[in-house]
Amino acid sequence: MRTQVLLCCLLLLGVATALATRKEEAAENNRRKNSQPFYRKQPARVAPTPAAPEDDAAVEEETAAPSVTSPLLTRKQEAAEINRRKNNQPLLNRHPARVTSEDEYDEEEAGEFSDQCPEPNGYFPDAEQCDKYYDCRDGKLTEKLCPDGLVFNDFSPQHEKCDLPFGIDCSKRPKLQTPIPTAHCPRMHGYFAHEDPTNCNTFYYCVEGKFNMIKCPDGLVFSEKTGICTWPDEAHKTGCGSRELFNFTCPKVDESVAATHPRYPDSEDCQFFYVCINGETPRRSGCKLGQAFDESTGKCDWARKVPECKEWYKGVLTDAELDALENPPKAKTSGSSRRKGPKRGAEPAAE
Repeated sequence: MRTQVLLCCLLLLGVATALATRKEEAAENNRRKNSQPFYRKQPARVAPTPAAPEDDAAVEEETAAPSVTSPLLTRKQEAAEINRRKNNQPLLNRHPARVTSEDEYDEEEAGEFSDQCPEPNGYFPDAEQCDKYYDCRDGKLTEKLCPDGLVFNDFSPQHEKCDLPFGIDCSKRPKLQTPIPTAHCPRMHGYFAHEDPTNCNTFYYCVEGKFNMIKCPDGLVFSEKTGICTWPDEAHKTGCGSRELFNFTCPKVDESVAATHPRYPDSEDCQFFYVCINGETPRRSGCKLGQAFDESTGKCDWARKVPECKEWYKGVLTDAELDALENPPKAKTSGSSRRKGPKRGAEPAAE
């Protein structure tokens, strides 16, 4: 009987010891797991789809500030974590920021995105130079340059087009290649003003360094900004304004008359007249050949019908030439040439 009791006690003691041992093993495993470094506790990273940040400050804070548990990381691990977060940001923010720490800045990484094609195929402008562009073919980049005086027109990546600079915005990429000047041509291609700043209506059209001198119509001035002849008040060229070019000043009128842009005759030339824009800015305009400005009507009419100008073309045009201008021959209208078919019901002629 005593032997059986003793056996039962020993069995219970063994079970209790086994349970205690299992608890100690579990506690030890848990302790070891909790004592591992921080970077091994993270689950395997799956690159998420980049999402636009709510504001720039959030991006800057996430890029520059490591995790609150970063004291457990080494310096290399901190740099790797920052780089990982940076690469998960949207593409527009992937260019490395300028930093002062030698450990964090990598010159190769700084140029990582500067020499790559935005798309596998197409033509793309240089970021700084307006006449430079890149030809991308299957991801391979080739640098190209427009002819001197022309700039790259980036209206479409599918088109390789160099054009005159008028109407193309180069404000964000103002640099240009070194000019190749020739006589009257500051660059090989383009429209250029006369060397004499007081010569307002003469300009040069240059192609391959060869010039062609052109004059604007009377009353107009060459605009270096637009490359065309325009009104003096629109050209904004120093010394070539309306007051400098014309011996005329718009008379003072009330607002109701000024709103009609009143017209006044040119006292020195019957064929021309002045239009005062808003009653203040004069623009010189003219009538066609054979006509003169009639101050009484404010319109152009045949010179022989305007009393003060009826002899204006004498010695310039003959009466026959004036008659031909006033009464041009009417264009003859061709008659109908439709062939008439046989009348309905008519029998064809018998042979």
